[in-house]
Amino acid sequence: QVELVQSGGGLVQAGGSLRLSCAAAGRTFGNDIVGWFRQAQGKEREFVAFIRWTGSAIYHASVSGRFTISRDNAKNTVDLQMNSLKPDDTAVYYCAGGRVGSMMGADYNYWGQGTQVTVSS
Repeated sequence: QVELVQSGGGLVQAGGSLRLSCAAAGRTFGNDIVGWFRQAQGKEREFVAFIRWTGSAIYHASVSGRFTISRDNAKNTVDLQMNSLKPDDTAVYYCAGGRVGSMMGADYNYWGQGTQVTVSS
């Protein structure tokens, strides 16, 4: 069983940047897809981005051009660099791993603990 440990996040003003990190413990990511999701208070969980072992990535349209997902297979980490943050980006962010490159959370098998990101206007 893979345990995902998240770090980063916090409070930032609109237009600022934050970096989230997701580290695997217990075993390596291997060829698994690693994704980021977010859930704002009172809203459904939303796909943000995922990255394949090869480094190719898919983004939700709302973050494309502002967020960058990256992966270090040697260190077993996946990061989410978030730039030009907006108040609408405020949410709890989760990383997740699975075998299928999907925008659906149900397709992921293991999850991080969640990290709060708050963007003030």
